[in-house]
Amino acid sequence: MAKLIIQGRKQLAGEVNVYGAKNEVTKLVAAAVLTDQDVVINNAPRILDLEKMMAIVRSMGGQAEWSGEHQIRVNCKNLDPEKIDHELVKKLRASVVFIGPLLARFKKIDFSIPGGCIIGNRPLDTHLSAFRKIGADIKEDRVNNLYQFSAPKLKGTVVVLNEFSVTATENIMMAASLANGKTVVKIAATEPHVEDLANCLNKMGAKIKGAGTHTLEIEGVEKLSGVEHTVIPDPIDIGTFAILAVATKSDVKINNVIAGHLDLFLEKLKEFGANFKVGSNYLHLYPSGVLKAVKKIETNIYPGIPTDLQQPLAVLATQSAGTTMIFEKMFESRFNYVFELNKMGANIIIADPHRIIINGPTPLYGREVKSFDLRAGATLVVAGLLADGETIIHQAEMIDRGYEDIVGRLKKLGAEIQRVDE
Repeated sequence: MAKLIIQGRKQLAGEVNVYGAKNEVTKLVAAAVLTDQDVVINNAPRILDLEKMMAIVRSMGGQAEWSGEHQIRVNCKNLDPEKIDHELVKKLRASVVFIGPLLARFKKIDFSIPGGCIIGNRPLDTHLSAFRKIGADIKEDRVNNLYQFSAPKLKGTVVVLNEFSVTATENIMMAASLANGKTVVKIAATEPHVEDLANCLNKMGAKIKGAGTHTLEIEGVEKLSGVEHTVIPDPIDIGTFAILAVATKSDVKINNVIAGHLDLFLEKLKEFGANFKVGSNYLHLYPSGVLKAVKKIETNIYPGIPTDLQQPLAVLATQSAGTTMIFEKMFESRFNYVFELNKMGANIIIADPHRIIINGPTPLYGREVKSFDLRAGATLVVAGLLADGETIIHQAEMIDRGYEDIVGRLKKLGAEIQRVDE
């Protein structure tokens, strides 16, 4: 267990670097299962979720090691899926994307029901339906809390996903890359990291068309080869630091940015009254004047507002004049952090499981609070930097799942923050 101790009300200044997208790099580790050759991943962030994905590979007899400061090498030549660490799988939601590659390559696997952050109901129905459509037989072992997958031969067909599921799109895309014949996936997710996963698979020898649209065409091939691929910058990391800069009225330059992945988010920052400049590969936030409330913020599938930025945006709304309504469309239990913000002086009403109403501006005060999940932890860090006095965030190790060295990067900007391992 760890806690963060923050002394608030300090204006920040300087530059911060952003590394690869958590939601892509974890999937690239799973994609390495599809080949017996080396997969080298550049711009890899040093985050806990990536370490766990690498550990799962090693549990099966594969190799997954850091080969540079932000580079990893994965080799799955000697993989044995029967050796998979089921306890580790249960602790990581992203591990679900191992199913498609393992099934395509080994034909028969047992896989535990993955865990992760408690942010709402996230069943595997869409995944299971898609796998069945391409020829998988699936049985549920409720005694051992796992699924038994069998697919002697995956066959291309038309797969209509039950929802715009990012991980289901990635899972079926990887499995179909080694299936017999052509698979057409409709209602596919279009997030930039999904598109870039397809780009990586194509570099490995896959034949995927339509990446970045809601319809994918995948012509199965017999074998995929190794690859070296660079992960796109993490838009959630970028968004979090941007919100932090605007809320604290700081002068912060964020490097390694693809602004086109955050178009609507940046428009919302403008509505709040943020002052910033978008460069070719950077985002420069300047001290803003009086912030004004945005009437409505609605999370949605890409290119909508990412659900992972909903919580930090709520902190920004507490510092803005007027009333903001946040509509969380993606998950129904992602408002636990509201109770912690209200402890600090925020005026937030939970209208129902999907909507909150924020009245601002309200001063925030340092308190002892608890991080319920990854993004809630980052949100409380932003709140702590804003607050008068000292804020102590318990269960801060949650933040390590998706943010590289959050303490070190904030200290370089002038934040007074320290980590204490309990």
